[in-house]
Amino acid sequence: MNDALHSVRTLRLHGDARGEHEDAVVVEAPVALLYNGLAFAVMMATPESLEDFALGFALSEGIVAAPQEYRLVDVVRSEAGVALHGAIPQSRYDTIADRRRNLEGRSGCGLCGVESLREAVRPVARVDNPLRVGRAEIRAALDALAAQQPLNARSGGVHAAGFAHPDGLLVREDVGRHNALDKLIGAMARSAPALDPRTGFLVMTSRASYELLHKAATAGIGLVVAISAPTDLAIRTADDAGITLAAFARGDSLNVYTRPERIVSD
Repeated sequence: MNDALHSVRTLRLHGDARGEHEDAVVVEAPVALLYNGLAFAVMMATPESLEDFALGFALSEGIVAAPQEYRLVDVVRSEAGVALHGAIPQSRYDTIADRRRNLEGRSGCGLCGVESLREAVRPVARVDNPLRVGRAEIRAALDALAAQQPLNARSGGVHAAGFAHPDGLLVREDVGRHNALDKLIGAMARSAPALDPRTGFLVMTSRASYELLHKAATAGIGLVVAISAPTDLAIRTADDAGITLAAFARGDSLNVYTRPERIVSD
């Protein structure tokens, strides 16, 4: 096995038959993200493609504005999980330190109060992306996504995010759909040369949520295609950002909720 999969023994029941079976299950572990020594967040994630995840999370959450502002300095593994230690400019650190203090300074019911609600639904970036995509390209990307999920093929229950671009499809997997997208955004930035978000579109194996659309907007992706349902806030976020959002993308069918002009006839 590897860091992403764990082998377990299970009792398999099939009709009247029963017997022991070795099963591969996806690993879910706490992954802490720290910046200049400051603990910022802990995500439950699959501990693979961690360099992609560290950079992608920093970019998609607005911790840094460009890949050059982030450096992964250490990966510390323990029985409790994985800690990703990143170095960022002092000005960026000051911003997130203030943000963290503001959240921690409120009385302890988690996301409560007007300020916390505003923090939960942050302003979204506007996407200037002239991309036009045919329905055949979308179908081909979804077919390729289904074929490029080795973790899901062995364990099931793993999400995937793919960036379809002129030279193919870049895919990252994780037990969490948001983590899969963060890994993908990091992988796009770390590619040589870096993949330009204006040259392609995002395909996801999950439903379309607010957080996915917010991260896509921050990355500059203009078209998001999900195989399952969108939420109302995801639709509003896509509209505010100028993103084309398509969902229920299965076979020859899909629903386009915003900015349909980016999807053209074949």
